Amino acid sequence: MRKSAFPSPRDAYTSPKSPFSWPPSIPTIIPHRIRRKLRSKLRSRQSPSSSITSLETSYSPAHTLEALRQHRWSFYDGQYLVLIILGIFSLCIIPSPGPIAKTALSTLIITALILPLTRQFLLPSLAIWMWLIFFYACGFIPSSWRPPIWVRVLPALENIFYGANLSNILSAHTSTFLSVMAWLPYGIIHFGAPAVCSLIMFIFAAPGTTPVFARSYGWMNLIGVAIQLTFPCSPPWYEKKYGLAPANYSMHGSPAGLAAIDELFGIALYTPGFTGSPMVFGAFPSLHAGSAVIEALFMSHCFPKLTPFFATYTLWLWWATMYLSHHYAVDLVGGSLLSGAIFFVVKSKFLPRPQVGKMFRWDYDYVEIGEEPVEKGYALAGMDDSPADADEWTIGTSSSVSSGSRSPVDERSSWEGETLASLSDTEAQR
Repeated sequence: MRKSAFPSPRDAYTSPKSPFSWPPSIPTIIPHRIRRKLRSKLRSRQSPSSSITSLETSYSPAHTLEALRQHRWSFYDGQYLVLIILGIFSLCIIPSPGPIAKTALSTLIITALILPLTRQFLLPSLAIWMWLIFFYACGFIPSSWRPPIWVRVLPALENIFYGANLSNILSAHTSTFLSVMAWLPYGIIHFGAPAVCSLIMFIFAAPGTTPVFARSYGWMNLIGVAIQLTFPCSPPWYEKKYGLAPANYSMHGSPAGLAAIDELFGIALYTPGFTGSPMVFGAFPSLHAGSAVIEALFMSHCFPKLTPFFATYTLWLWWATMYLSHHYAVDLVGGSLLSGAIFFVVKSKFLPRPQVGKMFRWDYDYVEIGEEPVEKGYALAGMDDSPADADEWTIGTSSSVSSGSRSPVDERSSWEGETLASLSDTEAQR
């Protein structure tokens, strides 16, 4: 066939070739047969019911309104009423910014809760944000509203329970090496651990684990701050600085052992923050210890083989808090018991169980909630019932019924986020 002398339309719109040759892309470097095997393995890891692992992408407020209409309200939904009350109180007592900025912030939060795309991230972490706002607002509560400060209670309990002041013993001998070893868990790892744990659990744990962890972490800190506000106690550094003299709310905080870190690096990293802390006399319970314990409990639940590692980190942080003269041993016990109580409740009622042979969240085609029953007959019970309502936290979705098993979450999903749930899975089936 004779080729035309005129260029075809396809040739006319073809971009001219560059005289320079670019290096081949990664797909070109990898042979086609190997690429095909990799794609096959990745696709084989996806569960038949991928909707329990998918994220919400809808912007429609109608999904939220419909979910609220169909939601079965329970006792646990009262958590949102408490958060609303704390939010209004905090915004009212904080003097700056002004009313316009506060109204704009409130509108932004409400909008984010209405849109399904942003709600799936904001709703489970709402207690964490409220804790941060409430903690900051505590600095503006008038002294006349606050109870008297307890100076002798914690040292007395320390001597009764342990026969000595463990914090004073551990902080009696200091060195640069020990200060750095205490600074790492207390001043660095502590602040980044919640985000790192959330990311790890989101990828490698059962779907729905991360929202439960976020709520548990937020409420643990909220309850802890409420206890510190109603039961203010002086920390060990106060005893070293002022003895057992009465304390008042005009006194400033202290970085205590962290001042050595500021001096070591020549930067005021911790002195300004601890000196102007809104909760100077919040020794009991220790939220550092509570955070470490609740992180260790959740991570040990998801990765049982690494339990010794998480326990070692917890003990490391316990030692750091006492070495830096920020907490008594009694404070650590109080924070740990608070975290343990919250974890016990959520594990028995709301926390998804890890399944053998499932490494990633995408390997799950159903989830099992709460403690494992003695008789596993529930897997075949109630199969004729209608599926559970859809849920943006990927727990209790209609797709959780698969592989001949059913996720027993129908009556327990208010904590995981069925409040303001999404109907994306239900609509996809229509």
